[in-house]
Amino acid sequence: MEAFLISTGLVALAEIGDKTQLLAFILAARFRRPIPIILGILIATLVNHACAGAIGAWITHQVSPQVLRWVLGVGFIAMAVWTLIPDKIDEEETGGRFKLGVLGTTIVAFFLAEMGDKTQIATVALAARFNDLWPVVAGTTFGMMLANVPAVLIGDKLAHKLPVRLVHGIAAVIFAVLGVATLLGAGESLGV
Repeated sequence: MEAFLISTGLVALAEIGDKTQLLAFILAARFRRPIPIILGILIATLVNHACAGAIGAWITHQVSPQVLRWVLGVGFIAMAVWTLIPDKIDEEETGGRFKLGVLGTTIVAFFLAEMGDKTQIATVALAARFNDLWPVVAGTTFGMMLANVPAVLIGDKLAHKLPVRLVHGIAAVIFAVLGVATLLGAGESLGV
């Protein structure tokens, strides 16, 4: 349960103002069809985060616990810094070139936008940290949905009312605490 809750909270906070949330706003404004957009976000996130989580779980079996602890600790601290850097979205990530319909465009655009994104990298790290693939994937996916469904439903009105810098600051602090705790040996009983 801990893996699910931490994964949900971290990704939901990190996603506020992230490029995939901006993509959700753009798709909602462009297509004005929330149900296929939300379903597309869910499908793309599940596939992307399942792959990322599998990589994280695989990593735990490839490196020693001491090396993994240092890699994860430094990685979480790097995620804290990265969370404080504002995202921008490229026009090509909005799916403008695709003629796949609303659902297909959303799936492709979200999957591609998540490649190498903070939340995908966080999923790899969290899966490695907790060595519990499905609760992490479920948590990171739920966190993405918590941040992006309101973006689709409420659209641009919500974006201007959220204190994005404060939310990012909170997420950065949580990532930093996880990083320092990992470096100091938290989770050693879990093999990390």
